[in-house]
Amino acid sequence: MKKINLVLIIFSIIISCNSNEKNFTFSTWTGAGNSFENDKWVKKLNYYDSLGISEILVSGSPDVLRKIIPLAKKKNIKVHGWMWTLNRPGDTIANKNPDWYAVNRNGQNSLEYRAYVDYYQWLSPFHPDARNHIINNAKRLMEVDGLESVHLDYVRFPDVILGADLQPKYNIVQDKELPEYDFGYHPLARKKFKKIFDKDPIDFKNPELSTEWRQFRLNAVSSLVNEIITISHSKNKKVTAAVFPFPEMSRQMVRQAWNDWNLDQVYPMLYQNFYRENINWIGFATKQGTLDVDIPLISGLYAPALRIPEDLKKAIVISKENGASGVSIFTADGLNKDQQKILIELSKKYNK
Repeated sequence: MKKINLVLIIFSIIISCNSNEKNFTFSTWTGAGNSFENDKWVKKLNYYDSLGISEILVSGSPDVLRKIIPLAKKKNIKVHGWMWTLNRPGDTIANKNPDWYAVNRNGQNSLEYRAYVDYYQWLSPFHPDARNHIINNAKRLMEVDGLESVHLDYVRFPDVILGADLQPKYNIVQDKELPEYDFGYHPLARKKFKKIFDKDPIDFKNPELSTEWRQFRLNAVSSLVNEIITISHSKNKKVTAAVFPFPEMSRQMVRQAWNDWNLDQVYPMLYQNFYRENINWIGFATKQGTLDVDIPLISGLYAPALRIPEDLKKAIVISKENGASGVSIFTADGLNKDQQKILIELSKKYNK
């Protein structure tokens, strides 16, 4: 009798452990724009479902998202509203207010001087009207019934340092912080900083050495994000974000302290080729992120740099081994047949 009871206890423990094991999420970023085609989205969702993808991060208008969500629900696919936050190319409201835009160390605003690419048109987190505009954009997504989260992207300053593999594409050597790419010098920011420290950061000979000035700019972004989160949570809506690799790196490169944000889930973009790193680096960056936050972390993977199926498989496996709760592909729409087979194989293996 004792042996039978012991067997039952062991069996119940095994069942309990299995029931508590969390699924490993497979997701993708994708675009929808401002128009909706039912047949197109039925086809896309069938494709995602066939790969084992259970979440999609969709860039589209609230009205389009409202039409996608019921179709996705039939496939048990969650829909997140992907929002460009501080980078606002073509924003017709912001364009009428040049004083809303971020300013670099040379005194140029981001509407007139577009660092690196034309679509880099960054608002300043220091300008109250710019902040309100961004919050209102987020609120429109919060009102979408059935939306899994407001998914923030480009929620940072422009890159003060580009990844090593990107610099040659723009004929740039960034072995230090150059003034034309060093943003955060909005007149309102300088005024607030000077009020506290009796110093104008525009006068710093080596501004990169001022931890106070860096933290001051980090705080501006973090306070905006956390304000959005507070409002969203009051409406029972989650907030997630696509962010740069592990916090120490993102603080240095783009003034982004995402481990200070009250997010529900985070998606660090671990695009190893941008930094001339190998696939093992994805595991390292994943681990650093999980050590800094106690929320689910989804490792963002760049599909064009993982064309060899064994590379994609290794990237997914190493993410899981280092604590990721899933992976998000940029983007599943462009996967080749061999890459698709890897997603099918691992989604079945990890979500039995």
